[in-house]
Amino acid sequence: MSQISITSPKHCAKKGGININNRHKKLFFTFSTFFTGLLLVIFLVWLILHPEKPEFSLTEADIYSLNLTSSSTHLLNSSIQLTLFSKNPNKKVGIYYDKLLVYAAYRGQQITSEASLPPFYQSHEEINLLTAFLQGTELPVAQSFGYQISRDRSTGKIIIGLKMDGKLRWKIGTWVSGAYRFNVNCLAIVAFGQNMTTPPLASIQGTRCSTTI
Repeated sequence: MSQISITSPKHCAKKGGININNRHKKLFFTFSTFFTGLLLVIFLVWLILHPEKPEFSLTEADIYSLNLTSSSTHLLNSSIQLTLFSKNPNKKVGIYYDKLLVYAAYRGQQITSEASLPPFYQSHEEINLLTAFLQGTELPVAQSFGYQISRDRSTGKIIIGLKMDGKLRWKIGTWVSGAYRFNVNCLAIVAFGQNMTTPPLASIQGTRCSTTI
């Protein structure tokens, strides 16, 4: 009669058949290593791609017309020519400007229609000259507009705000980011005296603009 030996599952585990605890430890270690490496890559990419926002400066703003159609209608006709510089301060990141809308404002109210500038690409540390001719035809303004303009003329100057709204994308190598909205705000001080009746009325000096993304 032959002897039959029966081995229990616990005995098989001791012999090295299947070690469940070791298997879980290996999976946990593999996942932890992968997750840590992924976070490190994301952090390095962020450090490399974290770009500086573009810089804008207004060099000149010329007012050709800024007149109410009548003293009773509170409708404004305007035409303003502006010139500004755009600079990409990044050494490794290019910028795609996909959308650029510009308009002028006076004391918090829009005084021209929006003008669209053509999209363009700005390379590393590149500077571009931008120009826009802004117009407004019978735009409604506040009832106090005529009084405010007259008061500013008596002081010899008015302050015009130039606003730009747009979308941009960052580019490094062949990689291009998604679109980001940005806003630019500039202030132009324009000489506007009682004896200055011949257009254009030019801004006194250039100003640095503020940019938010």
